[in-house]
Amino acid sequence: MNFALILFLLTLATGVLWSVDRFHFRKRRAADAPEPVWVEYAASFFPVLLAVFLLRSFVAEPFKIPSSSMRPTLEVGDFILVNKFGFGLRLPIIEAKLIPLGDPKRGDVVVFRYPVNPSQDFIKRVVGVGGDVVNYQDKKLTVNGKPLPQTPAGTYSYLENLRFETLEKFEETADTGTGPHTYTIGINPQAAPVYPQNVRPFPGRENCDYNDRGFTCRVPAGHYFMMGDNRDNSDDSRYWGFVPDDHIRGKAFFIWFNWDDISSLAFKRVGSGIR
Repeated sequence: MNFALILFLLTLATGVLWSVDRFHFRKRRAADAPEPVWVEYAASFFPVLLAVFLLRSFVAEPFKIPSSSMRPTLEVGDFILVNKFGFGLRLPIIEAKLIPLGDPKRGDVVVFRYPVNPSQDFIKRVVGVGGDVVNYQDKKLTVNGKPLPQTPAGTYSYLENLRFETLEKFEETADTGTGPHTYTIGINPQAAPVYPQNVRPFPGRENCDYNDRGFTCRVPAGHYFMMGDNRDNSDDSRYWGFVPDDHIRGKAFFIWFNWDDISSLAFKRVGSGIR
């Protein structure tokens, strides 16, 4: 379901009804005549819908995390906000860039349209930008020949399909081009770095080389290479390829709600930033 399109159509419909009454029917109504019900509803909902549409399109848009691919950074059930203008102002619905204000950097957590099914939104971390050579061998990430430092940070456990999963946590540091960016990843030592048999055909597949120890990919210009922080439980660019710039929705920056966090009175996640 394209919520943005539905919101746009509702805003348009109530706006048209309000305008038709304001500039046509109201002049013909008697001064003491009550407003029709449809006018009351249009006048009430139009400004609210318009404000929500503009905020979602140009300022910040809410998303809900549906899977474990970004653990331990983001958990299932996190409601997050995505900055819609940090990478440039885009036309609503079609997401065409109007005014370029910046580009995703290595280390950014980004929401984008899934290249395999653009009607579906994905969230991953940028590990490579256009022109980068991304190498992932034996669970170690290297970009342009420079290994990303990893510092052990304990373990992380979570429940998945009625089974506890335990990951080794690491603090990984990416070079954004303007400075270091450190974030947390999770690794399952028993899992393979990549499963070549699961790699699907994708545009630019010839830029990648896979083996049992990992892969090497050269990122085409105007594209990004995405990986989940839960490195061994993430369907990401390893398997379906590069994300074009026109698929980028925005940068995730804030967790504003998580029901489990609130109901347990933990308050460890709600109100925290995303790094």
